[in-house]
Amino acid sequence: MSNRIALDEGVAAAIEGLGGERPGHVFFVACGGSFSIMHPAKFMLDQHSSLASDLYNAAEFTSRAPRTLDARSLVILCSMTGTTKETTAAAEFARSRGARTIGMTVEAGSPLARACDHVVAFEAPYTTGVPIDAANSNYARIYQIVTELVRLFDGEDLTDRLLASLGSLQEAIDRADRSFAPLFDDYASRFASQDVVYTVASGASYGAAYSFAICVLMEMQWINSQAIHANEFFHGPFEVLDEERCFILLKGMDSTRALEERADTFLHRFGKQENILVLDAKTLDLEGIDPLFAGNLVPLIFFDTLWRFAHRIADLRQHEMLTARRYMKKIEY
Repeated sequence: MSNRIALDEGVAAAIEGLGGERPGHVFFVACGGSFSIMHPAKFMLDQHSSLASDLYNAAEFTSRAPRTLDARSLVILCSMTGTTKETTAAAEFARSRGARTIGMTVEAGSPLARACDHVVAFEAPYTTGVPIDAANSNYARIYQIVTELVRLFDGEDLTDRLLASLGSLQEAIDRADRSFAPLFDDYASRFASQDVVYTVASGASYGAAYSFAICVLMEMQWINSQAIHANEFFHGPFEVLDEERCFILLKGMDSTRALEERADTFLHRFGKQENILVLDAKTLDLEGIDPLFAGNLVPLIFFDTLWRFAHRIADLRQHEMLTARRYMKKIEY
């Protein structure tokens, strides 16, 4: 049964702060793992709204200085701790152009929060180790921002259906953990011994593949990786495929699933099944999640369950997930 949650107060205040003025352009701006949630957010906005939008790495946003950034723009930024210097600088740059800004962060008093017009708080278990309800995650918050934009400027009220689905999301993740556990048990020992593991996805799921590649495999396990778009796979990257190469393929439930299915067929044609970990959303119990939002919420299920897979790999490699970092948050760079 769906357990409807309330619209987040920070989201409600941020949307009210727009004063009913339609943005001329929406910019999604962040770095790293926070940047990864911008992909599915833009995907959702593209499918439900006529609002024009782009997503940028924060440092490139300020360096490129798009001419479409002006007083009619809305810039949505995210940094988990709110201390990412490039993202804070991007917020300050956007405001210097007169744009309205919404900053998403765990820390309400952070530099990013202070640099933005409105702050939307979320919870994150990855660095704190404290479990959360997925309804309070960064995905959940940014999706609420998107559906509220759609309600206000496109006249379609999707928020109630989204909130109902978010109320059932954590239970769906818990069921997915149990469903994927045997698969993870089977693949963990082989993947733990690899120097290279690629991730493949498209559409709303591409951000999850991107985050797992750069923030988990590379940052936390020092395993070389690359997130490959399921269709870009056929425009060069598939030449690395052989029976020894390891891939993680995310098969979602949005309109781009056919691209992932094509990649799946090719991977199994020239690769070896024991080295191709496929997470297929169609095998999951998504009770309580509105089919309209299944494609958008599945990426969070993928990422949360893959995090558990990463911990299994870390144990086998005798490599700490966070404390073994050499550079990140340990030196000036």
